[in-house]
Amino acid sequence: MRDPSLRRSWALFRAFLREQDDPEHCYRLLARDAADQVERHLPLQGAVVADVGGGCGHFTEEFRRRGAHGYLFEPDPAELTARGRRPEGAVIADGYLLPLADGAADVCFSSNVLEHVADPQTFLSELIRVTRPGGLVYVAFTNWFSPWGGHETAPWHYLGAERARSRYRRRTGGPAKHTLGVNLFAVHVGRTLRQVRARDDVALVTARSRYAPFLAEAIPRLPGIREVATWNLLLILRRLP
Repeated sequence: MRDPSLRRSWALFRAFLREQDDPEHCYRLLARDAADQVERHLPLQGAVVADVGGGCGHFTEEFRRRGAHGYLFEPDPAELTARGRRPEGAVIADGYLLPLADGAADVCFSSNVLEHVADPQTFLSELIRVTRPGGLVYVAFTNWFSPWGGHETAPWHYLGAERARSRYRRRTGGPAKHTLGVNLFAVHVGRTLRQVRARDDVALVTARSRYAPFLAEAIPRLPGIREVATWNLLLILRRLP
């Protein structure tokens, strides 16, 4: 699917609406879309790809389907085996301290993980460390002021995280999966872009709204507006020598 385009965005949105009922379709489509984004900048055939925080392995499987040597690093055993089996070539590992040598990967990939780590700067530094000079770092995350920033409690997180969690409990009868400051953190577009641009070990290839149907690269350039309209920020970085 052409990216950006209304057709692509609508297909991804429809798949997301069915995520609870048909997670295989949702995550396979998302994995194909992410792999397409990577291949615009670096061929996957023969590449070593480290999928950090990749859950039960949909992204790793897609990278391998395209000829890459894909390796999955996931800290949560429950997420790793969510499909009833442990994916081949998977390692239980913390993204803050990956069991990889410096420059081991051609591509270091992380989809929707950054908002779940308490120290995004250290996490990002580790992704960069294991990427070879000239290689790519793919990082996408849901920013806090996005309409989906509160995850399952969204959009009520705009009224406060605790209020949103209380409403979720009243509505569903159970606790929300995510708690701000515990396993969900307020990550912002502007701050993240400033931190990335201040680094001397990577060059910013693109910063864009991951799912936008148009103006994907323009939206993150608009201070204030970008914190809401980006929805999900995609950064593609090239490792410098």
